[in-house]
Amino acid sequence: MLAANADVRQHILEVAKPIMLGKGFAAVGLNEILQAAGVPKGSFYHYFESKDAFGEALLDAYFAGYLEQVDAVLTAGGGSAAERLMRYWARWRETQASDDPQCKCLAVKLGAEVSDQSEAMRAALLRGTDRLVDRLTRAVAEAIADGSVDSTIAPYATAVTLYQLWLGASLLAKITRTGQPFDAAIAATRRILSLPDQPA
Repeated sequence: MLAANADVRQHILEVAKPIMLGKGFAAVGLNEILQAAGVPKGSFYHYFESKDAFGEALLDAYFAGYLEQVDAVLTAGGGSAAERLMRYWARWRETQASDDPQCKCLAVKLGAEVSDQSEAMRAALLRGTDRLVDRLTRAVAEAIADGSVDSTIAPYATAVTLYQLWLGASLLAKITRTGQPFDAAIAATRRILSLPDQPA
């Protein structure tokens, strides 16, 4: 049972995330989420006016947490900006290839499902992905500034291309149930950034 002073809204979102990652949005009913959260059904509408509003809040919360992780990966540790950017893609591969559904990307899981059904959730996905592309654009610009990638690369266009590449790889990895799409994405990323091939 939740303590009286607990942040019930945030608790509902945290409990719902792994359920949504496992089943998707449409397949999960409010009762399942509220039962898992230990929250009475009547109080749900105190925090969210509809299931769509809940989905929007879930995506906003997901991206807020994810972008903190991205900032940490892109700024922490030694090495060049290009090396930090490649560490980010290596982390993407590691998490998305994992068998643990809690490691998966909520944007990949819900993007195709909800974008045609909920304008609020589509807008939340767009806000979140735009913010991620902004981080990647800055990372590419930093790599140009420190000389670790080709100075002729356009930061924003490159960031968009890389994000689209990795979204596609994540979907194909789900379809093929192999890591091959991520191998191809790593190789393509290195080519796009004009980095030397990794040793075999």
